[in-house]
Amino acid sequence: MKSLQQIAAELSGYDPKALPVDQALAFLAQLVEPLCEVEELELAHSCDRILAEDLISPLDVPPHDNSAMDGYAFSGAALGGETLALHVTGTALAGKAWTGQVDPGQCVRIMTGAIMPKGLDTVIPQEMVTFDPAESTIRFPSNSLQPGDNRRLRGEDLRCGSIALQRGQRLGPARLGLAASLGVERLKVYRRPRVACLSTGDEITAAGQALREGAVYDSNRYSLIGLLQRLDCEVIDLGLIPDHPPSLRAAFEAAAEQADVVISSGGVSVGEADHTRALLDEMADMVFWRVAMRPGRPLAAGRIARKNKPRPTLVFGLPGNPVAVMVTFLALVRPTLLQLMGCSDAPPPLLRARSLSNLRKKPGRTEYQRGWVSANANGGLEVSVAGNQGSGVLSSMAQANGLIVLPHEGGSVQIGDPVEVMMFEGYL
Repeated sequence: MKSLQQIAAELSGYDPKALPVDQALAFLAQLVEPLCEVEELELAHSCDRILAEDLISPLDVPPHDNSAMDGYAFSGAALGGETLALHVTGTALAGKAWTGQVDPGQCVRIMTGAIMPKGLDTVIPQEMVTFDPAESTIRFPSNSLQPGDNRRLRGEDLRCGSIALQRGQRLGPARLGLAASLGVERLKVYRRPRVACLSTGDEITAAGQALREGAVYDSNRYSLIGLLQRLDCEVIDLGLIPDHPPSLRAAFEAAAEQADVVISSGGVSVGEADHTRALLDEMADMVFWRVAMRPGRPLAAGRIARKNKPRPTLVFGLPGNPVAVMVTFLALVRPTLLQLMGCSDAPPPLLRARSLSNLRKKPGRTEYQRGWVSANANGGLEVSVAGNQGSGVLSSMAQANGLIVLPHEGGSVQIGDPVEVMMFEGYL
Protein backbone atom coordinates (compact mmCIF):
# COMPACT_ATOMS: atom_id res chain seq x y z
CA MET A 1 0.00 0.00 0.00
CA LYS A 2 1.32 3.43 -0.93
CA SER A 3 2.12 5.89 1.82
CA LEU A 4 0.35 9.22 1.89
CA GLN A 5 3.63 10.87 1.04
CA GLN A 6 4.00 8.69 -2.09
CA ILE A 7 0.46 9.48 -3.16
CA ALA A 8 1.01 13.19 -2.57
CA ALA A 9 4.25 13.12 -4.56
CA GLU A 10 2.41 11.67 -7.57
CA LEU A 11 -0.04 14.56 -7.66
CA SER A 12 1.27 17.33 -9.85
CA GLY A 13 1.55 20.67 -8.14
CA TYR A 14 0.66 19.23 -4.72
CA ASP A 15 0.30 22.15 -2.35
CA PRO A 16 -1.10 21.40 1.14
CA LYS A 17 -1.43 25.15 1.77
CA ALA A 18 -4.09 25.64 -0.91
CA LEU A 19 -5.07 22.32 -2.48
CA PRO A 20 -7.76 22.62 -5.21
CA VAL A 21 -10.89 20.53 -4.65
CA ASP A 22 -10.32 18.34 -7.71
CA GLN A 23 -6.78 17.56 -6.57
CA ALA A 24 -8.00 16.74 -3.06
CA LEU A 25 -10.50 14.32 -4.63
CA ALA A 26 -7.72 12.73 -6.68
CA PHE A 27 -5.68 12.27 -3.51
CA LEU A 28 -8.58 10.71 -1.63
CA ALA A 29 -9.37 8.37 -4.53
CA GLN A 30 -5.90 6.83 -4.20
CA LEU A 31 -6.29 6.56 -0.45
CA VAL A 32 -9.21 4.12 -0.65
CA GLU A 33 -9.31 0.35 -1.00
CA PRO A 34 -12.93 -0.69 -1.70
CA LEU A 35 -14.56 -3.09 0.70
CA CYS A 36 -14.58 -6.66 -0.61
CA GLU A 37 -16.70 -8.47 1.99
CA VAL A 38 -19.96 -9.75 0.48
CA GLU A 39 -23.27 -10.73 2.02
CA GLU A 40 -26.45 -12.10 0.49
CA LEU A 41 -29.70 -10.32 1.29
CA GLU A 42 -33.35 -10.74 0.46
CA LEU A 43 -34.49 -8.32 -2.20
CA ALA A 44 -36.69 -6.38 0.23
CA HIS A 45 -33.64 -5.66 2.43
CA SER A 46 -31.28 -4.63 -0.37
CA CYS A 47 -32.37 -1.05 -1.07
CA ASP A 48 -29.43 1.38 -1.34
CA ARG A 49 -26.86 -1.41 -1.07
CA ILE A 50 -24.09 -1.85 -3.65
CA LEU A 51 -24.35 -4.89 -5.93
CA ALA A 52 -21.31 -7.17 -5.52
CA GLU A 53 -21.65 -9.16 -8.76
CA ASP A 54 -23.31 -8.79 -12.13
CA LEU A 55 -26.93 -9.93 -12.19
CA ILE A 56 -27.44 -12.11 -15.26
CA SER A 57 -30.96 -12.35 -16.63
CA PRO A 58 -32.24 -15.94 -16.35
CA LEU A 59 -34.98 -15.31 -18.91
CA ASP A 60 -36.17 -13.10 -21.72
CA VAL A 61 -38.02 -9.98 -20.61
CA PRO A 62 -40.77 -9.92 -21.62
CA PRO A 63 -40.93 -13.72 -21.91
CA HIS A 64 -43.29 -13.57 -24.92
CA ASP A 65 -44.68 -11.13 -27.46
CA ASN A 66 -47.49 -9.27 -25.74
CA SER A 67 -49.87 -6.38 -26.16
CA ALA A 68 -48.75 -2.92 -25.09
CA MET A 69 -52.35 -1.77 -24.47
CA ASP A 70 -56.00 -2.74 -24.34
CA GLY A 71 -57.34 -3.14 -27.87
CA TYR A 72 -57.71 -5.65 -30.69
CA ALA A 73 -54.95 -7.91 -32.05
CA PHE A 74 -54.84 -8.80 -35.73
CA SER A 75 -52.42 -9.55 -38.56
CA GLY A 76 -50.78 -6.39 -39.86
CA ALA A 77 -50.85 -7.88 -43.34
CA ALA A 78 -54.57 -7.01 -43.45
CA LEU A 79 -53.84 -3.29 -43.43
CA GLY A 80 -54.64 -1.53 -46.70
CA GLY A 81 -57.42 0.47 -48.28
CA GLU A 82 -59.33 3.16 -46.42
CA THR A 83 -61.24 1.23 -43.75
CA LEU A 84 -60.57 -2.18 -42.20
CA ALA A 85 -63.45 -4.24 -40.77
CA LEU A 86 -62.61 -7.23 -38.56
CA HIS A 87 -64.81 -9.76 -36.79
CA VAL A 88 -63.99 -10.23 -33.08
CA THR A 89 -63.57 -13.95 -32.48
CA GLY A 90 -62.50 -14.03 -28.81
CA THR A 91 -60.71 -12.34 -25.95
CA ALA A 92 -57.08 -12.74 -24.81
CA LEU A 93 -56.49 -11.94 -21.15
CA ALA A 94 -53.22 -11.16 -19.39
CA GLY A 95 -51.72 -14.14 -17.61
CA LYS A 96 -53.33 -16.79 -19.82
CA ALA A 97 -52.50 -17.73 -23.40
CA TRP A 98 -55.34 -17.60 -25.93
CA THR A 99 -55.30 -20.77 -28.04
CA GLY A 100 -58.19 -20.23 -30.44
CA GLN A 101 -58.00 -20.06 -34.23
CA VAL A 102 -57.87 -16.66 -35.93
CA ASP A 103 -58.85 -16.69 -39.60
CA PRO A 104 -58.36 -13.90 -42.17
CA GLY A 105 -60.78 -11.04 -41.51
CA GLN A 106 -60.83 -11.78 -37.78
CA CYS A 107 -59.27 -10.22 -34.69
CA VAL A 108 -59.02 -10.92 -30.97
CA ARG A 109 -59.99 -8.58 -28.15
CA ILE A 110 -56.77 -8.28 -26.11
CA MET A 111 -55.76 -6.81 -22.74
CA THR A 112 -52.50 -5.06 -21.85
CA GLY A 113 -49.77 -7.63 -21.21
CA ALA A 114 -51.67 -10.54 -22.76
CA ILE A 115 -49.70 -12.92 -24.99
CA MET A 116 -50.14 -12.16 -28.67
CA PRO A 117 -52.15 -14.99 -30.29
CA LYS A 118 -50.28 -17.01 -32.88
CA GLY A 119 -50.11 -15.29 -36.27
CA LEU A 120 -51.08 -11.85 -34.93
CA ASP A 121 -48.58 -9.01 -34.72
CA THR A 122 -50.47 -5.70 -34.45
CA VAL A 123 -52.79 -4.10 -31.90
CA ILE A 124 -55.29 -1.31 -32.56
CA PRO A 125 -56.13 0.62 -29.35
CA GLN A 126 -59.75 0.21 -28.31
CA GLU A 127 -60.39 3.96 -28.38
CA MET A 128 -59.49 4.09 -32.09
CA VAL A 129 -62.14 1.65 -33.30
CA THR A 130 -65.89 1.71 -33.88
CA PHE A 131 -67.50 -1.42 -32.46
CA ASP A 132 -70.71 -2.91 -33.86
CA PRO A 133 -72.12 -5.17 -31.11
CA ALA A 134 -74.77 -6.65 -33.38
CA GLU A 135 -72.15 -8.08 -35.74
CA SER A 136 -69.29 -8.23 -33.18
CA THR A 137 -67.22 -6.25 -35.66
CA ILE A 138 -64.72 -3.41 -35.36
CA ARG A 139 -63.92 -0.78 -37.98
CA PHE A 140 -61.05 1.71 -38.13
CA PRO A 141 -59.03 3.68 -40.73
CA SER A 142 -56.27 1.48 -42.18
CA ASN A 143 -53.79 4.35 -42.23
CA SER A 144 -54.06 4.87 -38.45
CA LEU A 145 -51.17 2.49 -37.69
CA GLN A 146 -48.41 0.32 -39.15
CA PRO A 147 -47.88 -3.47 -38.96
CA GLY A 148 -46.32 -4.40 -35.62
CA ASP A 149 -47.61 -1.34 -33.76
CA ASN A 150 -48.45 -1.64 -30.06
CA ARG A 151 -46.75 -5.03 -29.68
CA ARG A 152 -43.95 -5.66 -27.17
CA LEU A 153 -41.47 -8.23 -28.47
CA ARG A 154 -40.07 -11.14 -26.50
CA GLY A 155 -36.70 -10.16 -25.04
CA GLU A 156 -37.24 -6.52 -25.99
CA ASP A 157 -36.17 -5.37 -22.52
CA LEU A 158 -33.62 -8.07 -21.65
CA ARG A 159 -32.32 -11.17 -23.36
CA CYS A 160 -31.70 -14.35 -21.38
CA GLY A 161 -27.99 -14.41 -20.43
CA SER A 162 -27.50 -10.66 -20.74
CA ILE A 163 -26.34 -8.42 -17.87
CA ALA A 164 -29.40 -6.96 -16.17
CA LEU A 165 -27.53 -5.07 -13.42
CA GLN A 166 -23.80 -4.41 -13.14
CA ARG A 167 -21.55 -4.96 -10.15
CA GLY A 168 -21.04 -1.68 -8.33
CA GLN A 169 -24.48 -0.27 -9.08
CA ARG A 170 -26.44 1.13 -6.16
CA LEU A 171 -29.74 -0.69 -5.73
CA GLY A 172 -32.45 1.93 -5.88
CA PRO A 173 -36.18 1.12 -6.21
CA ALA A 174 -36.09 0.78 -10.02
CA ARG A 175 -33.16 -1.64 -9.93
CA LEU A 176 -34.81 -3.68 -7.18
CA GLY A 177 -37.95 -3.83 -9.31
CA LEU A 178 -35.91 -5.00 -12.29
CA ALA A 179 -34.33 -7.77 -10.21
CA ALA A 180 -37.77 -8.81 -8.96
CA SER A 181 -39.08 -8.94 -12.56
CA LEU A 182 -36.48 -11.65 -13.20
CA GLY A 183 -37.74 -13.79 -10.33
CA VAL A 184 -34.66 -13.07 -8.21
CA GLU A 185 -35.20 -13.45 -4.46
CA ARG A 186 -31.75 -12.60 -3.08
CA LEU A 187 -28.81 -10.45 -4.17
CA LYS A 188 -25.12 -10.42 -3.27
CA VAL A 189 -24.08 -7.00 -2.00
CA TYR A 190 -21.04 -5.48 -0.37
CA ARG A 191 -21.27 -5.02 3.34
CA ARG A 192 -22.05 -1.57 4.63
CA PRO A 193 -19.07 0.51 5.78
CA ARG A 194 -18.86 1.13 9.50
CA VAL A 195 -18.31 4.85 10.07
CA ALA A 196 -17.61 6.34 13.49
CA CYS A 197 -18.30 10.02 14.04
CA LEU A 198 -17.53 12.33 16.93
CA SER A 199 -17.56 16.00 17.80
CA THR A 200 -14.75 17.70 19.70
CA GLY A 201 -14.43 20.93 21.63
CA ASP A 202 -14.92 22.26 25.16
CA GLU A 203 -17.27 24.89 23.76
CA ILE A 204 -19.73 22.22 22.57
CA THR A 205 -22.67 21.13 24.71
CA ALA A 206 -24.68 17.95 24.19
CA ALA A 207 -28.36 18.24 23.32
CA GLY A 208 -30.58 18.09 26.39
CA GLN A 209 -28.06 19.72 28.71
CA ALA A 210 -28.20 23.27 30.01
CA LEU A 211 -26.35 25.64 27.72
CA ARG A 212 -23.56 27.30 29.69
CA GLU A 213 -22.21 30.75 28.86
CA GLY A 214 -20.02 30.83 25.74
CA ALA A 215 -21.06 27.34 24.62
CA VAL A 216 -23.11 26.08 21.66
CA TYR A 217 -25.05 22.89 21.14
CA ASP A 218 -23.48 20.10 19.13
CA SER A 219 -25.09 20.12 15.67
CA ASN A 220 -22.24 18.72 13.58
CA ARG A 221 -22.56 15.16 14.81
CA TYR A 222 -26.27 15.04 13.97
CA SER A 223 -25.70 16.48 10.51
CA LEU A 224 -23.00 13.86 9.91
CA ILE A 225 -25.17 11.04 11.22
CA GLY A 226 -27.96 12.09 8.86
CA LEU A 227 -25.59 12.33 5.90
CA LEU A 228 -24.15 8.89 6.69
CA GLN A 229 -27.56 7.33 7.10
CA ARG A 230 -28.58 8.69 3.69
CA LEU A 231 -25.60 6.76 2.30
CA ASP A 232 -26.75 3.64 4.16
CA CYS A 233 -23.58 3.47 6.25
CA GLU A 234 -23.50 1.69 9.59
CA VAL A 235 -23.03 4.61 11.97
CA ILE A 236 -21.09 4.36 15.23
CA ASP A 237 -21.90 7.42 17.32
CA LEU A 238 -18.96 8.19 19.63
CA GLY A 239 -20.62 11.27 21.01
CA LEU A 240 -19.07 14.52 22.17
CA ILE A 241 -15.41 14.38 23.22
CA PRO A 242 -13.88 17.26 25.24
CA ASP A 243 -10.57 18.93 24.32
CA HIS A 244 -8.72 16.54 26.62
CA PRO A 245 -5.89 14.64 24.89
CA PRO A 246 -6.31 11.34 26.84
CA SER A 247 -10.07 11.33 26.12
CA LEU A 248 -9.47 12.12 22.46
CA ARG A 249 -6.85 9.37 22.18
CA ALA A 250 -9.17 6.81 23.74
CA ALA A 251 -11.98 7.83 21.39
CA PHE A 252 -9.83 7.59 18.25
CA GLU A 253 -8.31 4.27 19.33
CA ALA A 254 -11.77 2.81 19.96
CA ALA A 255 -12.99 4.15 16.64
CA ALA A 256 -10.00 2.73 14.75
CA GLU A 257 -10.73 -0.73 16.17
CA GLN A 258 -14.46 -0.71 15.33
CA ALA A 259 -14.80 1.32 12.17
CA ASP A 260 -13.68 1.47 8.56
CA VAL A 261 -13.80 5.26 8.66
CA VAL A 262 -13.61 7.85 11.44
CA ILE A 263 -15.01 11.35 10.94
CA SER A 264 -14.41 14.06 13.51
CA SER A 265 -15.36 17.72 13.44
CA GLY A 266 -13.36 20.53 14.99
CA GLY A 267 -9.80 20.76 16.25
CA VAL A 268 -7.91 20.45 12.93
CA SER A 269 -6.85 24.07 12.58
CA VAL A 270 -3.76 25.55 14.24
CA GLY A 271 -5.21 26.99 17.44
CA GLU A 272 -3.70 26.29 20.86
CA ALA A 273 -6.66 24.10 21.84
CA ASP A 274 -6.81 22.18 18.56
CA HIS A 275 -5.61 18.94 20.13
CA THR A 276 -7.17 16.72 17.45
CA ARG A 277 -4.56 17.73 14.91
CA ALA A 278 -1.63 17.05 17.22
CA LEU A 279 -3.08 13.73 18.32
CA LEU A 280 -3.77 12.49 14.78
CA ASP A 281 -0.29 13.54 13.70
CA GLU A 282 1.02 11.25 16.44
CA MET A 283 -1.38 8.32 15.97
CA ALA A 284 -1.88 8.16 12.23
CA ASP A 285 -0.37 8.67 8.79
CA MET A 286 -2.05 12.01 8.07
CA VAL A 287 -2.02 14.88 5.63
CA PHE A 288 -3.36 18.22 6.77
CA TRP A 289 -4.62 20.59 4.13
CA ARG A 290 -5.92 24.01 3.58
CA VAL A 291 -8.22 23.08 0.73
CA ALA A 292 -8.92 25.91 -1.71
CA MET A 293 -12.65 25.97 -0.99
CA ARG A 294 -15.16 28.07 0.89
CA PRO A 295 -16.55 27.15 3.34
CA GLY A 296 -14.37 24.35 4.67
CA ARG A 297 -10.74 25.29 4.16
CA PRO A 298 -9.06 23.31 7.01
CA LEU A 299 -9.30 19.53 6.54
CA ALA A 300 -7.33 16.44 7.52
CA ALA A 301 -7.22 13.05 5.81
CA GLY A 302 -5.25 9.93 6.56
CA ARG A 303 -5.10 6.37 7.82
CA ILE A 304 -4.69 4.63 11.16
CA ALA A 305 -3.12 1.15 10.90
CA ARG A 306 -4.10 -1.63 13.31
CA LYS A 307 -2.30 -4.99 13.66
CA ASN A 308 -5.54 -6.94 14.06
CA LYS A 309 -7.22 -5.34 11.02
CA PRO A 310 -6.48 -6.24 7.39
CA ARG A 311 -7.00 -2.67 6.22
CA PRO A 312 -6.22 0.67 7.84
CA THR A 313 -9.00 2.90 9.13
CA LEU A 314 -9.59 6.03 7.09
CA VAL A 315 -9.69 9.24 9.09
CA PHE A 316 -11.27 12.57 8.18
CA GLY A 317 -10.86 15.62 10.37
CA LEU A 318 -13.46 18.15 9.26
CA PRO A 319 -13.67 21.82 10.29
CA GLY A 320 -15.80 22.86 13.22
CA ASN A 321 -18.24 25.30 11.59
CA PRO A 322 -21.59 23.58 10.94
CA VAL A 323 -22.00 24.52 7.27
CA ALA A 324 -18.33 23.79 6.56
CA VAL A 325 -18.83 20.28 7.95
CA MET A 326 -21.71 19.58 5.59
CA VAL A 327 -20.03 21.13 2.55
CA THR A 328 -16.73 19.28 3.03
CA PHE A 329 -18.66 16.04 3.53
CA LEU A 330 -20.65 16.51 0.31
CA ALA A 331 -17.70 17.68 -1.77
CA LEU A 332 -14.96 15.38 -0.47
CA VAL A 333 -16.04 12.72 2.03
CA ARG A 334 -19.17 11.45 0.27
CA PRO A 335 -17.39 10.56 -3.00
CA THR A 336 -14.68 8.81 -0.99
CA LEU A 337 -17.20 6.76 0.98
CA LEU A 338 -18.99 5.72 -2.20
CA GLN A 339 -15.68 4.52 -3.62
CA LEU A 340 -15.03 2.60 -0.40
CA MET A 341 -18.49 1.01 -0.75
CA GLY A 342 -17.61 -0.21 -4.26
CA CYS A 343 -20.13 2.07 -5.95
CA SER A 344 -19.46 2.65 -9.66
CA ASP A 345 -22.43 4.92 -10.37
CA ALA A 346 -21.62 8.35 -11.74
CA PRO A 347 -22.42 11.18 -9.30
CA PRO A 348 -25.62 13.13 -9.90
CA PRO A 349 -24.93 15.84 -12.49
CA LEU A 350 -24.75 19.47 -11.53
CA LEU A 351 -27.70 21.44 -12.89
CA ARG A 352 -27.36 24.74 -14.72
CA ALA A 353 -29.53 27.60 -13.56
CA ARG A 354 -29.75 31.35 -14.13
CA SER A 355 -28.48 33.32 -11.15
CA LEU A 356 -30.92 35.75 -9.59
CA SER A 357 -28.16 37.18 -7.39
CA ASN A 358 -24.85 38.95 -7.79
CA LEU A 359 -22.20 36.66 -6.31
CA ARG A 360 -18.79 38.02 -5.37
CA LYS A 361 -15.87 35.63 -5.81
CA LYS A 362 -12.13 35.70 -6.44
CA PRO A 363 -10.45 33.11 -8.68
CA GLY A 364 -8.32 30.51 -6.90
CA ARG A 365 -10.85 28.57 -4.82
CA THR A 366 -14.10 26.67 -5.26
CA GLU A 367 -17.03 28.28 -3.45
CA TYR A 368 -20.26 26.64 -2.37
CA GLN A 369 -23.13 29.04 -1.68
CA ARG A 370 -26.48 27.96 -0.33
CA GLY A 371 -29.22 28.52 -2.88
CA TRP A 372 -32.85 27.95 -3.72
CA VAL A 373 -33.59 26.59 -7.19
CA SER A 374 -36.98 27.12 -8.80
CA ALA A 375 -38.53 27.07 -12.26
CA ASN A 376 -39.54 30.32 -13.96
CA ALA A 377 -42.65 30.87 -16.09
CA ASN A 378 -40.84 29.51 -19.17
CA GLY A 379 -39.75 26.33 -17.40
CA GLY A 380 -36.11 27.39 -17.07
CA LEU A 381 -34.23 26.97 -13.79
CA GLU A 382 -33.31 29.94 -11.64
CA VAL A 383 -31.37 30.07 -8.39
CA SER A 384 -31.19 32.70 -5.69
CA VAL A 385 -28.99 32.90 -2.62
CA ALA A 386 -30.67 31.36 0.44
CA GLY A 387 -30.05 33.44 3.55
CA ASN A 388 -26.83 34.39 5.33
CA GLN A 389 -23.80 32.63 3.81
CA GLY A 390 -21.68 32.53 6.99
CA SER A 391 -20.03 29.15 7.60
CA GLY A 392 -21.66 28.94 11.02
CA VAL A 393 -25.18 29.82 9.84
CA LEU A 394 -26.96 26.49 9.67
CA SER A 395 -30.43 27.99 9.20
CA SER A 396 -29.61 29.01 5.62
CA MET A 397 -28.47 25.45 4.91
CA ALA A 398 -31.88 24.26 6.09
CA GLN A 399 -33.60 26.86 3.86
CA ALA A 400 -31.65 25.87 0.74
CA ASN A 401 -32.38 23.07 -1.72
CA GLY A 402 -28.91 23.08 -3.28
CA LEU A 403 -25.40 24.51 -3.34
CA ILE A 404 -24.33 27.00 -6.00
CA VAL A 405 -20.91 25.70 -7.08
CA LEU A 406 -18.58 28.49 -8.23
CA PRO A 407 -15.54 26.87 -9.91
CA HIS A 408 -11.92 27.25 -8.84
CA GLU A 409 -10.81 29.56 -11.66
CA GLY A 410 -14.09 31.47 -11.97
CA GLY A 411 -14.73 35.00 -10.79
CA SER A 412 -17.78 36.94 -9.68
CA VAL A 413 -21.25 36.17 -11.07
CA GLN A 414 -23.73 38.78 -12.25
CA ILE A 415 -27.52 38.50 -12.22
CA GLY A 416 -28.54 36.49 -15.27
CA ASP A 417 -25.29 34.53 -15.56
CA PRO A 418 -25.53 30.72 -15.71
CA VAL A 419 -24.22 28.84 -12.67
CA GLU A 420 -24.00 25.19 -11.66
CA VAL A 421 -25.95 23.83 -8.72
CA MET A 422 -25.43 20.69 -6.64
CA MET A 423 -28.99 19.78 -5.74
CA PHE A 424 -29.45 18.31 -2.29
CA GLU A 425 -31.90 15.75 -3.63
CA GLY A 426 -29.55 12.99 -4.76
CA TYR A 427 -26.72 14.10 -2.42
CA LEU A 428 -28.59 14.53 0.85
